[in-house]
Amino acid sequence: MKKFFLSFLTCIILLCSFPTQMILADELDLPAKSAIAVEADTGKILYEKDSEKKRDVGGLSTLLTTYLIFEAIHDKKLSLKDSVKLSEEALALNDIEGAGTIPMESNQYTVDQLLTALLVGNSSTAALALAEKIGGSEKGFVEKMKQKLSTWGIRSPHLINATGLNTQTISGNPEGKADENQLSAYDIAVIAKHLLQDFPEVTQYTSKPTALFSQTQIENPNLMLEGMPNYRSGVDGLRVSNSTKGGITFAASTTQNGIHMITVVLGVEAVDGDPYARFVTTSSLMNYVVRTFYSSIVVKKGDPYGNSKVSIMDGKAQSVSAVAKKDFYVVEKQGNQTEAKIRFKSNQSQFKAPVKSGTDVGLLQYSDPEKIGRGYLEDQEPTVEMVAEKNVEKSFFLKVWWNKFVRYVNEKL
Repeated sequence: MKKFFLSFLTCIILLCSFPTQMILADELDLPAKSAIAVEADTGKILYEKDSEKKRDVGGLSTLLTTYLIFEAIHDKKLSLKDSVKLSEEALALNDIEGAGTIPMESNQYTVDQLLTALLVGNSSTAALALAEKIGGSEKGFVEKMKQKLSTWGIRSPHLINATGLNTQTISGNPEGKADENQLSAYDIAVIAKHLLQDFPEVTQYTSKPTALFSQTQIENPNLMLEGMPNYRSGVDGLRVSNSTKGGITFAASTTQNGIHMITVVLGVEAVDGDPYARFVTTSSLMNYVVRTFYSSIVVKKGDPYGNSKVSIMDGKAQSVSAVAKKDFYVVEKQGNQTEAKIRFKSNQSQFKAPVKSGTDVGLLQYSDPEKIGRGYLEDQEPTVEMVAEKNVEKSFFLKVWWNKFVRYVNEKL
């Protein structure tokens, strides 16, 4: 009887020790045609469902429009204070239902105002006005969009405009041609990753539940922001869209349990036109990521990894430690038993003295033992730059001369 009681108690303890509510990737079947979740900094894919199929994405394509706007500002080709005159084509979009209609009494606004209209109010008029300002014409801007995607390895995108609007919607002719921008959930994740990494200030706009546009209060359709019906702490963007052909979509950005993630859901099923469906689906995906993965530090800023050193030629020291330029985090799956391969690779076999502290000397490379789908956006596994820990001065000139002589003898004789 005593043995039976001990065995029973052991079973109870073991059962209680297993994590609760753990869902495997193949068990999470989201009510969406395509979906993807990635870690925003490393690009690690955390979940995917038919993520590489091109679909009609409507206004989600304006994330690329937004990237090019911020790039123009960064390159000093545009400033937030610049005035932009709205063309007749841009103003005409403001009369179209579903095009982000915002009262525009003037035909001229600043770049900052138009960014607010675009990123808070989903204004197609603002998107087109800024696109024409940067590209000279919408056609010229679309070419820039394609070129940018090409640099990120996204081939043959179907892009027809800067707004994401369906051609039938723009023409107002229900019998006309119905064409729309097409991208995959994977493509959208790549765009969002670059946008957040290169221009993190974009969230100063996308995180606003409401904003003032020319004395008019406008509301963000992202209902996961603070004060909204589907509020979730940490969500700071990015774009809500209703695609004429592709259905309801949503790309979100959030930080949960130390994981900065991007989620994309395309063609979400909305029973009886449920206005919250895309947000509930996105929240389910975020819950899955939080339960299934954790963020782990590989090496802290200023620390070496193992015995990471580089050789020094003609220096007062023969080597110097290579230390991390910044904190290096990776995301791993809960319960993963496979050990990751982490390798330090020097930029060159030897560095010639003098070497200054902080000089780039190599990379620390992380090889993921458990990949999902392609593993990482743009097929790039995580790395961190490694730098010289301290200064290494040049040795006494006679010592340098002797070293050169020895090298000459060894190499030439």
